[in-house]
Amino acid sequence: MSRPDAPDPLPLSGKRIGLVSAWVSRRNGGVFEAVARQVAIIERLGGQAVVLGLRDAHSAEDAWRLGDAPLRLGRPAGPQAIGYSPDLDALLSDADLDLLHCHGIWQLHVRAARRWAARTGGPLVISPHGMLDPWITRRNRWKKRIARIGWERAAWRSAEAFHALTEDERADILRECPAARVAVIPNPAPRLSPAKMRFPAPTALYLGRVHEKKNIAALIAGWKRALPQLPAGGRLIIAGWGHGEGMAAIEGLTGTDHTISYVGAAFGAQKAALFDVSRFLVLPSLSEGLPMAVLEAWAAGVPAIMSPHCHLPAGFERGAAIRCGTDAESIAASLIAGFAMDEAAWRHMSRAAQALADGPFGETGVAARWAEVYGRLCG
Repeated sequence: MSRPDAPDPLPLSGKRIGLVSAWVSRRNGGVFEAVARQVAIIERLGGQAVVLGLRDAHSAEDAWRLGDAPLRLGRPAGPQAIGYSPDLDALLSDADLDLLHCHGIWQLHVRAARRWAARTGGPLVISPHGMLDPWITRRNRWKKRIARIGWERAAWRSAEAFHALTEDERADILRECPAARVAVIPNPAPRLSPAKMRFPAPTALYLGRVHEKKNIAALIAGWKRALPQLPAGGRLIIAGWGHGEGMAAIEGLTGTDHTISYVGAAFGAQKAALFDVSRFLVLPSLSEGLPMAVLEAWAAGVPAIMSPHCHLPAGFERGAAIRCGTDAESIAASLIAGFAMDEAAWRHMSRAAQALADGPFGETGVAARWAEVYGRLCG
């Protein structure tokens, strides 16, 4: 008997869909979050998701995010930045897949995906996840030129379809591959949390990877500038993961400021607890595909303060988000405006956020669109 909320009666029944990315853990940031959500969609549609990638320090720790999906991990070799495993070709061949969905580009798992398509004749879908954004493609141009010539262009030509998260990303894909067939499907938000019973304290939350494109240095500078005009007890919580220079920069920027707390990575119940105490999620990014952190916040009833580079204009149009720039001064102005709202105005934003998470970004509608794409490609 079909489930009443399913977009079609198990349209992927009997199909095995491979999801391959470079790293299958928090190391891969929002791409890993998207893969975890895609596993749930495939299973909702009656298919079997098989997740493949490279083993890293967090793979075993984060495997629970993938539910019961088989996880096939190869040993990494060579510089980790290129994401190469000598095992990945064999793992893909042995997975007995009907379709392969490649998440992320610019690393060598893309070459393995193209080889799988060439060997099997099976359909290949590529999700760049914002990695063709001009801010990304301008960085390390020579490395990306080598990747384009070495494997990316061949893989892009062999793809049966591209997946864009937004219309902006569709334009980015067509700029690189004018003949590409592109399906525009957003990431799905998680299920809604119960409406908040109380007005949260004046707490702003940053949630995500510690990376230059997230613009955390400007966020901290903007917070310090805004603080004298924020309500008493104002607090900025930074929850994320990273390594090396990025983490050292956070420690240097926060200093001894007791209003700023770095709490490390947060998942599951920890993440839910952070949303519960936060009045706004703040994401002044320089580049994004479609940030899962915002969708998760909206599902929890937490409005966003975000830059236009998050590619979520519906948030501004529907009143679920406040627009900020990417410099400290504009971030400070947006923080001051957000925390000046009274409870009634904030609750209006909270309701708008949940309406978006349950509407255009709800899993039911997103799954229906994937049922169409996967079903057509699987024949």
